[in-house]
Amino acid sequence: MAVNKNALIRYKTIDKCLQNKFREWTLNDLIEAVSDALYEYEGKDVDVSKRTVQLDLQMMRSDKLGYNAPIVVYNRKFYKYEEDDYSITNSPISNQDLTKLSEAVSFLKQFQGFSHFEELGSMVQKLEDHVHTQKTQEKPLIDFEKNENLKGLKFLDVLYQFILNKQAIEITYQSFKARQENTFTYYPYLLKEFRNRWFIIGKRQKNEGLMNLALDRIIAIEKSEKPFVYDPEFNSETYYKDAIGVSVSPQLETEHVLLYINHKQAPYVLTKPFHHSQKEVGRDNYGVTISLDVQLNFELEKEILGLGEGIKVITPERLKRQIKERLYDAVDAYETEINDKNLRTIAKRLEYKGFGLLNHVYTKRDIRKLKARFDNYIKQNNEQAFGMREVLKKMPELKEILINKNFKKLIKAIDKDAFLTKAIYFDKSPSDNWYVTWHQDVPINVLEKKDVEGFVSWTSKKGVLSVCPPEAISKNTFSMRIHLDDTTSKNGALKVIAGSHNKRLSDDEIQLISTNSIPFVSEIAAGGVQLLKPLLLHASSKTTVQKRRRVLHLEFSSIELPNGLEYAEREDL
Repeated sequence: MAVNKNALIRYKTIDKCLQNKFREWTLNDLIEAVSDALYEYEGKDVDVSKRTVQLDLQMMRSDKLGYNAPIVVYNRKFYKYEEDDYSITNSPISNQDLTKLSEAVSFLKQFQGFSHFEELGSMVQKLEDHVHTQKTQEKPLIDFEKNENLKGLKFLDVLYQFILNKQAIEITYQSFKARQENTFTYYPYLLKEFRNRWFIIGKRQKNEGLMNLALDRIIAIEKSEKPFVYDPEFNSETYYKDAIGVSVSPQLETEHVLLYINHKQAPYVLTKPFHHSQKEVGRDNYGVTISLDVQLNFELEKEILGLGEGIKVITPERLKRQIKERLYDAVDAYETEINDKNLRTIAKRLEYKGFGLLNHVYTKRDIRKLKARFDNYIKQNNEQAFGMREVLKKMPELKEILINKNFKKLIKAIDKDAFLTKAIYFDKSPSDNWYVTWHQDVPINVLEKKDVEGFVSWTSKKGVLSVCPPEAISKNTFSMRIHLDDTTSKNGALKVIAGSHNKRLSDDEIQLISTNSIPFVSEIAAGGVQLLKPLLLHASSKTTVQKRRRVLHLEFSSIELPNGLEYAEREDL
């Protein structure tokens, strides 16, 4: 039985209404909803009568269209589906429609060999498989890639209609990087699917460039009253010709990319090319070399990284460097896993020997960020790099990098009640070079001077007020030295004397112990940390090489100061 377009729109609208269990639907409500839908799709007012909707309800209840919709009336006024999960979109195809579909599939298959109909290939196969399944009630013979849980698919049809009718929209969107959603006017030009994910391509402003938005990050869409702005230079057929995926930069030149793929992965790349420009340009006993002429973008990197060790970038150098950095960062993610055994070991070493070393606490990317931020801050504020105090007060943005999962696990393993009391940045370099004699770290920094028993030797240096606390506070304190550079004996690695942290020592005792002990040289790689008790005897030599030794020194305690004294940099973790 033939059904016209308006009738299908009415059935679909009524279906959506009756699926909404949070509202009671009268006949007048359904008439109003159908009228609004027809106006939205057709762009004109359509006079929908009460009789028309009543006949629609009767047709949906019947078997004429194969719906058999369980529509009931309750309280002699309201309409609803008797089955909560019913929808006409879930209805099986009628035998009559199956016959028509079979005929359509047979007809379309005749054109699969013609170039003009190449794009119909997958659609015809999907239809043929669906018709076969419906006719025989057997399981599908073809399993096409799908993701029913993918967000944003509900906007596909709506966006298609807006593009078709050249209408501007008000879109509410929140990207993965944005902290909150944003609503703006958008002029949609094209729907794009890539790797089973959908995107909309369009413009925000007349004079702005094209931008793509992922449907799974769209929150809401409404029609805009603003006139549609079209870009006459946009060509949907050529827009993606020089790019893989959806990230296109119209002003970016294509580059000649050479990739070497080993013999194990080569068949997969040769039978499913990365891009239409792919060519085989070389072959040996170990693999093949292919060329691509594409823009360098995120999706190209993902394709390369997806083959792991089976692929190598030959040129361009910029892409080669980027892939190397991402692979290093991937390895870092594994190497920076701290297990419970390591935590227990370093906590015991700190307690009994007064120090402990742990490599791979921070990734190379974290370290690069920290060094860049320190260099920028020191340059902009004319700071003294060799010993910058109150670091986290001056640079609170460092905390988003420093206080990561490993940091929290490490601090908790030592003292679950610990809080930060001090942060100092040291940059020992050929231009700022110094020798540090054997000593214990005794002073703490406080906000203001108060006469409290046991707190002695008050000093003030560059606005920082320090005092020597009772020994119990010194014993409770521990330090974490985060290394931003590889540290060896040649560039001033810390020397420590194990077990010298159990009491506060006099000058004579320090001289005696340091003279008669063999120190441990704390060599540690960038991204590693050294934990130590401040009463542990330690010293460092001058650097003898043209290499910096940057360290961020943090101190922690779980003992609050008495009688109104406060740590100058106290911060909960």
